This record gives sequence, structure tokens and C-alpha cells, in this order.
Amino acid sequence: MSLSDLALLTLAGSEEYARRVARRLGFPLAPVEERSFEDGERKVRPLVSVEGKDAYVIHALHGDAGRSANDKLCRLLFLIGALKDHDAQRVTAVLPYLCYARKDRRTKPYDPVTSRYVAALFEAVGTDRVVAIEVHHPAAYDNAFRCPALHIDTASLFARYFASLAKDDTIVVCSPDAGGVKRVELFRLELGRLSGKPVDNAFVEKYCSGGIVTGCTLVGGVESRTVVILDDLISTGGTLLRAAKACRAGGVRRTFAAAAHGLFVDGATELFASPDLEGLVLADTVRLPNAFAAERRARLTILDSTLLIADAIAAAAKR
Repeated sequence: MSLSDLALLTLAGSEEYARRVARRLGFPLAPVEERSFEDGERKVRPLVSVEGKDAYVIHALHGDAGRSANDKLCRLLFLIGALKDHDAQRVTAVLPYLCYARKDRRTKPYDPVTSRYVAALFEAVGTDRVVAIEVHHPAAYDNAFRCPALHIDTASLFARYFASLAKDDTIVVCSPDAGGVKRVELFRLELGRLSGKPVDNAFVEKYCSGGIVTGCTLVGGVESRTVVILDDLISTGGTLLRAAKACRAGGVRRTFAAAAHGLFVDGATELFASPDLEGLVLADTVRLPNAFAAERRARLTILDSTLLIADAIAAAAKR
């Protein structure tokens, strides 16, 4: 890589994360102008030439108090389109969090497959590649895009954190639903490799229809063991709470939860009030709101995921 052929860019809301990625790579962020018009329309453009550049736009697409997921998605698409219009050789969307990834299949008559429509929008503006951290369903993500789509899992990130715990305790890693079993298996294998000890797995049944969640049967032995419940994201925290309660009923010694993305919709009040979880471990893909209560922050451990992104960009730029 050299400064002459690489461009790193970001948008409002992702600057702090992108700066840390840029420092790891030893490259500066290229300046970007964003303007809002009176009617809410947006203008986004690079402020330097990108002709012939290998451009990477780092932007997390989660909704927050300042901007909706839709707003962030539109601004990213507009910037990618501008980069392609001004002759960037290649543009990669680098997404610490990808919105709409959960709606990846039809579960009701006439359902949309929104993740595929979002992929089509990226392709329509000329996106050459997409890189995303811990999407809801990696196979569906890969199938949604016609351009290359790299998925970065967080198994190694969480395994490094929990490896010391695994050396002292008998660990069971648990998926809060059957759909996350493959994600948990990657984590289990990496945790076992790093700790040098066997790690068991478990999962909790879950059925969701019309916004109503049912099912709480725990499959797997957890009695007198330490359990790590791993999921891709925390929204309201209800899924993790169900899993933690099922583990407690199974006689668990203590329970931790880990997730790549902490959305914390409506503050996830019940999750932070629960005595069933000893701690929550998150990657930093989604920035916590400034108003997030100090007592809740005290229960969180935040892991730096920027090395995962920097390594992915460095590997891609060599191709």
C-alpha cells in the first residue's frame, strides 16, 4: 500500500471509529463535505481527487438519536456514487454495522427480503466490494450481494477476552437461539484453541412470530459451569435475558453475555437490571449514546474491533 493509491473516507457519526482504523493503517482520512438542505436533502462529496484511487468508506449503519439508519445508508450511497463518478478505481463499503441484515428471508406471505434490496442499492451506485462485521446470517449476506462481500466474524476477538476465564473455569458457550449455532461454534473452537481446554456448547430454543417470542428450552448441560451467551447483536436485550434465565434454571454457576453490536433500543432497561448476567462484553462497532447511564456503562466491557477492519483493508488493498 502507498499513499498514492489508497483513500480512506468516513461520514458524520463514524469519524472516531474511522480515525482509529486510519491510525492502525498509518493513513490519513480524506476530507469529505456533507451539507443538509432546508428540506432535509443531503449532499456528500470528497474534497480531494479520488481518480485512480482504491477507496474505502468506513461507516456504521445503525440508527441513533442523531441520524436514522436510513439517513446513514443514503449518505453512504451518495458518497460511493460520487467516488465512482469521479473515477475512483475501486470503492469498498466498510461497515462495522450493516442495517437491515436481519430481514434476510420470507417468514410470512408477501414478506420483503430487505437485506437483498439493500444489497441492490449498493450495487446500483457502483460499489465494488462490501466488508461487514458480524452480520446476522453470513450465508444470506453473501447471497444477497452480486459484488464481493467479505464477512468479518468476531470469534477471535471474544475468544481472546474469555481465554483467561476458560483456563480457570469449565466453560459452556451458548447461542440464545438455534440460528446462532454456527456463530457460537466458531467461538467455541477458537476459545478452546486459545485456552487449551475443551469447551462445550448449548443453545436455547426461540420462536418469533408477529413480534411475539416464545420458547425457552435449554439444550446442553450447564450445571455448575460458567456460560458465555454469544449473539450478533443486542437490541432490547430480551433474547439474551431469556437465554440467561434458561441457564439459571439449568443450574449455571455464572453467566456472561457477548455481542458484536450493542444497539440497546430504549436503553434495554430489563437487561441491565437483571441479576442473571454477571457482565456484558461488546465490540465497539456501535457507539454508545452519550447519555448512556454510568451505572450501565460499568457493567459493560468494550473490545476494540478496529484491528479487524484495518487487517481486512490491508489485505484487500494488496490484491
